[in-house]
Amino acid sequence: MTNALEAVGITKTFGAVRALTDGRLTVARGEIHALLGANGCGKSTLCKIVAGAVAPTGGTVRMAGADVRFRSPRDAERAGVALFYQELSLIPQLSVCENIFLGRELKNGPFADRKAMKHRANDLIALFDGVCGTGLNADAVVGDLPPDQRQIVEILKVFAQDAKVMIMDEATAALDGRQSQRFFEILKAKKAEGVSTIMISHRLDEVFAVCDRITVMRNGVTITEMDTASTTRETVVHDMVGDVRAAAEKVDFIAGRAPSLTVENAFSASIRGVSLVAYPGEILGLAGLQGQGQSALLKGLFGSDPFTAGSIGFANGAVQIRRPSDAVMNGFAYVSGDRGRDSAFQGRSIFENIVAALMVQKRLKIIWPSQLKPQVNKVAEDLKTKFAGLDMPIGTLSGGNQQKIFIARWLATAPKLLLLDDPTKGIDLGAKADLFALMRQQADAGATIIFYSSEDSEIIDYADRVLVFNGGRISAELKGTDMTSVNITRAAYGDAA
Repeated sequence: MTNALEAVGITKTFGAVRALTDGRLTVARGEIHALLGANGCGKSTLCKIVAGAVAPTGGTVRMAGADVRFRSPRDAERAGVALFYQELSLIPQLSVCENIFLGRELKNGPFADRKAMKHRANDLIALFDGVCGTGLNADAVVGDLPPDQRQIVEILKVFAQDAKVMIMDEATAALDGRQSQRFFEILKAKKAEGVSTIMISHRLDEVFAVCDRITVMRNGVTITEMDTASTTRETVVHDMVGDVRAAAEKVDFIAGRAPSLTVENAFSASIRGVSLVAYPGEILGLAGLQGQGQSALLKGLFGSDPFTAGSIGFANGAVQIRRPSDAVMNGFAYVSGDRGRDSAFQGRSIFENIVAALMVQKRLKIIWPSQLKPQVNKVAEDLKTKFAGLDMPIGTLSGGNQQKIFIARWLATAPKLLLLDDPTKGIDLGAKADLFALMRQQADAGATIIFYSSEDSEIIDYADRVLVFNGGRISAELKGTDMTSVNITRAAYGDAA
């Protein structure tokens, strides 16, 4: 029987970064196929190539035995490929019906047939009858829906296309158990109709319960392809991480010490009852697949996305963090890996970018550059930042040097708690080495550091203790010899280490 989809020898480079070296994927007609791998392994890039959202650098994609080359997602849709985007692509101001059929409106002659679209939307919503809660209907405004219902609408956008191959990238991430079960029942019904599904999931219990076959990727290469019934979780985890990577000997920060930070039962839109402690001089690593609550925890502590429930204790006292200025006044600092969105004051000078946090901390309304420039210049030079002068625009610096400037911004405030949210994303190896040396230097001086990285190797090498996140909760705490890539992956994919 001809396979529904084949991807052979797919390569993809983004500038100097090689995202895919040898991506391979074969999906049979009427098959539910799991595509697994650690953060950054290339699975999402491969799926976007198959769906026409990203152009490959090399390799071949075939559908039903015929070579295809999609120039756009619309080309792929016309060929029968539909992609569920992990980052929701809904327009909040539009209704459920309008979102489902956006760009694919049903027509009555030259006009959109709103009655037919509404009827079809309600039929699709009925697939989740009894498990989707109240308020989900064709006329509901998407921006008014809770996260689980928005996720269901995104799924229905895929179902509305009547595709031959559906790509579901973490489609159950915001669904509860009953909703996930109904979703899988629908996938099995579509399988009986000959529809193929590629499923990316961080939950191995889902994979082994639903999927017929598994493909594992690592470092941009397809490592193994196997029948689910003939393998084990241990084998899958090993294929995802390769040889066990263990941490070097770590200092035990817990023995005989009082914590500097205490978080009790914290909740937000993305975290569910997180409790933790961190210690002076400790680098506490946050691991797990992206989007499992690590960034939400850091943003909650910094007040940019405050906790909706729970308590924070710092330096032997309760603190209220409702906004970033509260965090700064308590000695907290936050560095984001998304420099353009969260850190840079574009069009402003390097000097202005560095002194921003100092102005908040010291409540300065007027600054005298001549007085502050020597202090600011020293902080930037200590980080080995390469820049022509403090008056140069921030945009003239490389990504690595920009990140150093944003770290210098917070070092100027002498922070007691440093929150690092995937700070090495997109910077070169030399800049990474400088950053990790700085982290240790700050910790040795008594600061508490909480550090999330999407690269497990960074966590293992530089953290003193690790909390693994899964589904908005801490699924495992690892320290000492238990800090291995295998244990991190087990906990990230649903097995407590």
